[in-house]
Amino acid sequence: MKKFVDLSEQEILALAISLEEEDERIYADFADALRDDFPATAALLSGMGAEETVHRQRLTDLCRKKFGGHIPLIRRQDVKGFVQRKPLWLVRPLGLEAVRRFTASMEYETRQFYEKAAARATDAEIRMLLDDLAQAERRHEVNAERLSREHLNSEAVESEKATQRRLYALQVIQPGLAGLMDGSVSTLAPVFAAAAATQDTWQAFLVGLAASLGAGISMGFAEALSDDGSITGRGHPWVRGLVCGLMTTLGGIGHTLPFLIVNYHTALMAALVVVVLELAAITWIRSRYMDTPVLSAALQVVLGGVLVFLTGLLIGNA
Repeated sequence: MKKFVDLSEQEILALAISLEEEDERIYADFADALRDDFPATAALLSGMGAEETVHRQRLTDLCRKKFGGHIPLIRRQDVKGFVQRKPLWLVRPLGLEAVRRFTASMEYETRQFYEKAAARATDAEIRMLLDDLAQAERRHEVNAERLSREHLNSEAVESEKATQRRLYALQVIQPGLAGLMDGSVSTLAPVFAAAAATQDTWQAFLVGLAASLGAGISMGFAEALSDDGSITGRGHPWVRGLVCGLMTTLGGIGHTLPFLIVNYHTALMAALVVVVLELAAITWIRSRYMDTPVLSAALQVVLGGVLVFLTGLLIGNA
């Protein structure tokens, strides 16, 4: 993958054209999927896609004017810093609320890209167009409201604080949940293996403490180095890394602390209760913020936790 800062102005324009074409086609797919059940919303999405078409045409005209007829093929997956998009537009039937959240996130990411690209451009005409498109994406929400008045009735329009929730999910919930899941599940095996092998609560506590802190440091650095947030708007990488690292450590420490109890059987039962509470908390967070059905989230989390827990017990009793 190429770094965004290493792109030439021709490559930036080519990437912008690719992004606009992708967004345009996603809007078209959303509109097609919703047309039968939600014709008003489909019309809204078609209108937003038409705006992306205009943006792409302006970018294409300027790129050909500045650099000739050839436009390099540069896609989002070729450049570091973009969030991987789940192919929500291929799902049938398609949830109306999920589409609105997805499009809000898509517009925000595109605006971030244009703002960063404009700041790097040295050609005045290119910088002016990128600035114009950044403002256009900023006004996209206003345009959506205008289209809503044209195409959506009062029952179809829902008021939500999309930007704040999206930023909160990207910068805090997402890295925190990843850390909590890793810390809660991955440390089960070493903690309970040590407890079963030694039946010494202090030794189990030391193993759990080491595993929790080690996992927290590892996950924190991994999250911080995964994305600099310059395009995606996911926030400062070290803030995300700190959140992820702390939640990873917290996830492991939770079922480690009960082993400070001297009695082995009491400590073991207390640790098991904490594990159940941890898995329940992860299930609720995934359902609340990650749009995962409760039953699906519970099955995934519990299955993973049980498998790791049994692995620890089997190794500890070997």
